[in-house]
Formats: sequence, structure tokens, C-alpha cells
Amino acid sequence: MTAPKELSIALTGNPNCGKSSLFNALTGAHQKVGNFPGVTIEKYEGYLDYRGYRIKVVDLPGTYSLTPYSPEEIVTRQYLIEQRPDVVVNVIEGPNIERSLLLTTQLMEMEVDFLVALNMMDEVEERGMKIDTRQLQKLLGCHIVPTSAKKRTGLELLLDHVIRVGTGDIAIQKNKLFFRPGLEEPINEISELLAPELELAAYNSRWLAIKLLESDREVYREIQRQPAWVKAEVVMQGALKDARRLYGSDPEELISEDRHSFIRGAMKECVEMPTEKRTSLTDYIDMVVLNRVLGLPVFLLVVWAVFHFTFSLGAPVMEWLSSLFSLLAVAGGRYLPDGMVRSILLDGVLAGVGGVLVFLPNIVLLFIGLSFLEASGYMARAAFVIDRVMHRFGLHGKSFIPMITGFGCSIPAIMATRTLKSRTDRLATIMIIPFMSCGAKLPVYVLLCGAFFAPSMAANILFGIYLLGIAVGLWTAWILKSTVLSSDSEPFVMELPPYRWPTLGSVFFQAKVKALMYVKKAGTLILAAVVIIWVMSNYPRSAAIEAGLEQARSAVEADAGLGAAEKDIRISTLEQKAQSEQLAHSLAGRAGMLMEPVIRPLGFDWRIGIALVTGLAAKEVVVSTMATIYSLSSDTDTGDLQATLRNDPAFNRATALSLMVFVLLYLPCVAALGVMKKEIGRWKPVLLYSAYSLGVAWVLSFIAYRGALLFL
Repeated sequence: MTAPKELSIALTGNPNCGKSSLFNALTGAHQKVGNFPGVTIEKYEGYLDYRGYRIKVVDLPGTYSLTPYSPEEIVTRQYLIEQRPDVVVNVIEGPNIERSLLLTTQLMEMEVDFLVALNMMDEVEERGMKIDTRQLQKLLGCHIVPTSAKKRTGLELLLDHVIRVGTGDIAIQKNKLFFRPGLEEPINEISELLAPELELAAYNSRWLAIKLLESDREVYREIQRQPAWVKAEVVMQGALKDARRLYGSDPEELISEDRHSFIRGAMKECVEMPTEKRTSLTDYIDMVVLNRVLGLPVFLLVVWAVFHFTFSLGAPVMEWLSSLFSLLAVAGGRYLPDGMVRSILLDGVLAGVGGVLVFLPNIVLLFIGLSFLEASGYMARAAFVIDRVMHRFGLHGKSFIPMITGFGCSIPAIMATRTLKSRTDRLATIMIIPFMSCGAKLPVYVLLCGAFFAPSMAANILFGIYLLGIAVGLWTAWILKSTVLSSDSEPFVMELPPYRWPTLGSVFFQAKVKALMYVKKAGTLILAAVVIIWVMSNYPRSAAIEAGLEQARSAVEADAGLGAAEKDIRISTLEQKAQSEQLAHSLAGRAGMLMEPVIRPLGFDWRIGIALVTGLAAKEVVVSTMATIYSLSSDTDTGDLQATLRNDPAFNRATALSLMVFVLLYLPCVAALGVMKKEIGRWKPVLLYSAYSLGVAWVLSFIAYRGALLFL
């Protein structure tokens, strides 16, 4: 049997164009997720077999253009240039075709082998739009295939065209995109200069010329290393002078104008809009969610509902998982012999990793809720609603997008600030993103809320913690924009997609991806961390403590006045006391003791101090560290960390609330600090932020602890 022939295709398109739904419809369950090299942007790959071909599908990040400002734009452009897929499928949102064509024109300039999937054709027909695809094909120089990922129509026709383009059966036609003469002449001249350069063979020389005239920094760096740069720069300077003399603008602005002129002409020639403007469901919903009075309360109500959804449905599954790990702990304690192996497996690995995996249901449910809101189109509305609030603190709604991303992970959120044109806005937004409660902090909140508060109250507390992070972030932005980063914010412009009922497969796929990443972290980083913590918590051993235990145990066993049951109780108490003394004598205990005077006013003892330090690697490690340390200082084999905390006299509701506030506000993980330095370019602002965040975390945790002692 002959092996199937292979083809690779890349899906490109704007956010919310249905690209991910098309990816899911094509690949089904044959998908895997990773990261693009060097960045935290997720990479979705899938495979399918069709007509003797093994087709690899890569779902590139949604982007409006290929100008390298945001991480998504950089990743998409680099992939198309460096990986060179056999076919690029440009997914266009049929109902909003004009917006989608800007990315299409840039693919045309790259002269990649591409075709257009004109998606959501069912909505096009419902709206009464008419699109002349044959004429549009002539203008774009590529084939257009009408599809509907939601209804799974047009998929086979799309794959047939992919194979024909990939094998060369369909010749790529010359597109009709040209620039004005004052630009075409220098573009052609620079293109001829760059074409012979062997190091630039991977690039299209005409595209390089256009990018040079657009002042593209990435292309600039590449071309400046080439011998042709000297002559190309002379042509560029001449083009700049001619553009200003003839048109009164720079080439970059003129290129943008010509692209949009081409798009407007294509729309006029190929697209017929319905004559009657009908009030859609989107219009009716927006009358409420974008209302100046109702918009913000609706937003808060929606977020509150997501947290209640997370806790209400997650609690039973979390209890089931907790019971499972408790049974494993009991079984391990029964069959594993006493010694180091038993301790490291039960007190280290099972307590630490199991203590984190218990909260997997809540992680999945939270991301289901957030993915649903984003796919439905509501998140874009939330940015507009928050814009009015953001302006009062010196920012605008565009900063809210990285802030929302920060609820998932601070690293891509910090990178997403590149979309902000104002440097002061970008710096201020970077400084407040770590105050947003990333997904890694959620296990800490769930642990403490579940241990000390009823489920209904726990959801409200979780909601309040997230709001506190936003409030501290906005307050910080106001301080920065009122002092060292004072400047006017740029105007906020963002397109609102129509409301759509998300495809449940896509929503659940996103949740599955987050769950797998969480499990992978539990099996790698967190596993390594708990083993290190176990070693630090067990060594060095005190011979004096062990000798004292043996002496006391012998005295109890030799006491003829005690029954067998009473002897077991006394010996168990002695062993637990010895465990606690050994833990205090260990490396971890000594480090915690040094910290305790600083954190004691917050209600924390040295054990929590150790957990906070290890949490700098990843916030989930706070839970696994506590699970390891508390299991070492307890004689229970239940594996239930929440029960252990409830029974600990040093832990109460006030301590739990204080710890949640501190974890919310203190330093982010080391990786996030590294990305902050990379984006800012200097360590000094990062170090100043670190000192500020620790100070804010200490003060607000102190207030939370003292207030909780009075009222809880």
C-alpha cells in the first residue's frame, strides 16, 4: 500500500471570521496544540486524509493585517515566509467582506499560493447580500470557494481546490492590485535591485520593496545587511521626496490609501448590499449592552454569572476528584512500606500534583465561559463599555483587550500591548496587566474559597478578587498617567462583530486545550517543584529530634498502665510533633522562619511564606507547595488539603482572604517578569514595579486580614 501524498495548508483570517470553526470542521479530533517557536502564542495543527492526500492544517492566529506590531501578526507573517505552506487558505467573513479584504491584499502582495474560503455564506444569504465571486476572483487573482463552517457546507469543494492549487493544476493568476505611478516605479526599481540577492531568496522581492516603502522595521533590519541596501536606500529617499511633492504624504500612507481604494472598488464592482436596512438581533441586543446606563451593570452581571457557573458546576466534580486522590493516598499508605520512597510519593508527588489537579474542573469551566463570551461577540462590546471607565484613569478601551488576555496568562497579554501606538499607554498597560488574575492563580482561590466558604459565598468572593485586581490595576494606571507617564491617550476604534451563537465544538476545544496545558504543567514544572520542595522540607534531618522521638516512643510502649489504643494515639501525637519539628529544622523551614516576621502581620506563618516564594515559578506551585508542606506536618493520609487547612489552628477565614489578596497582587511568575523587561527594554522599570507590587500586596493583604478578623 502506497503512502498518501502530503500537503500543508495554513488558515489565515481576521478574528471572529469563523477560521477556527473551519479548522475544527476540517480536522475533527485529529488536532494537537503547542506553541510557535520563541513565543507563547498557541499553535493549532490538525490532519485529515482526503482523496489520497494527507493534509496538514495549521490554524494561524487571527489578525487584521500582516504589519508586525502584535505577536499574532509577527507569528502569522513569519510562518508564511519561513514555513512556506503549499496552500494558504484566506478565510473571509462573508457578511463583513470589506473588512476582511485588507489582509487579502497583503497576501496578494506576498504572491503566495492562496485561495479564499468565503465563509458564513448562510448569513450572506439571510441578509440579502449578493457577491459576484467570478468577478472578485479576477480582481484577487485566486479562486474563491463559498463555505459555511457552521453548517459544514462547501468543505469538500474547498479541499478539492486546495489539492488543485497545491499540485499546480490551478495556475495562480495575476491580481489587479496596483499602486499609483509614483509608487509603482520605485517599487519595481527596488524589486529589481533585491531580486539577485541570494540571502533574500525566501522572500518575494516586490513584497520586500513595498515593505521598505512602508517603513517596516523587520524588513529594514533584513535588507540593511545586504549589498543592495546602498542603492535601494537612494531609491527610497527619492520615492519619499516625490511622494511628498506630488501627493503631500509619505509612501506608507499612500500605500494604505491605494489598498483601501482597491477594496472599495472591488466592493462596488462585486458586492450588492440589500437596499433596506433591517434592524437585526445584534442591533436590539446592543441597545441594552452598549447603553450608557445599563452597559456597565450588564458587564458586571455577565462576569458574575461566569464565576457562579464555574463554582456551581465545578464543586461536585472537584469533590469527586478530591475523594479519588484521598483513596489513592489511603491505598498508598496501606501498601507502601515506611521510608523515603513512601514519603516522596505520598507527601510529595501525590499531595503536590494531586492538590493542583483537583481544581482542573474549575479551570475548564472558567475557560468555557470566557471562550463562549469571546466567540459570541460580547467581549468586543465589553471593551467599548469599559472604555468610558478606562478614560477616567488615563487609558482607553484598547488597553482592555490585553487586560482581558491577562485573565488567561500575563505573558501573551504583555506582548499584546504592542498594538497600542502610544508608548506611554503601552508602558502603563504593561504595568497593570500582572494585577489581572491569570488562570494560574485560580487554583489558589478555589482551594481557599472551597475550604473556608460556602459555594454561593465562594463565587462572590472569587468575583470580588477579580474586581479587586482590576481596581488596583486602574488605580495604578491613574498614578502612572498622572505622573511619570502623563500624555493624551489615542482614540479608541474597534469594529464590533455581529452576535453569533458559538459553535460548541470550538468552545469545548478551547477548553480542552487549556486543560491539557494545565495537566502538562502539573506533570512537568509542578512535579519538579514539589520534588524540590519535598527535598528541602526533609533535609537536613535532626538526629536529636529522631533520638528524642525514639526515646519517647519507647517510654510509651513500656508504660504498662496504658491500653493498646491509647498507646497508638500517644505515639501518633509524638510522631506528628516530631514531623513538625523536623520540618522547622529543614532548609525550607529555616528559609520560612527568616520570612515570618515580615508576613506574620498578614496572618501568614513560615509555611505560607515558602509557598509564596515557590509561587514565583508558577502560581499553581503555591497550592502544590502547601500540599507538600502541610502533609509533612500532618499525620493524615486523606490527601484532602482543604480539610487539612480547616483543621489547622493557624489557618482561618481571615488568613485565607489575606492570602488570596496577596497572591492576586504580588509578583507575577519569573517568565512574565522576563517578558516585561523584553517589552520595556530596561530592568529599572521592572524592578520598580516589583517593589511597588510587593508593597501594594502587603498593605492590602494587611487590610483584608484585619478587616476579616473584625467582620468574619
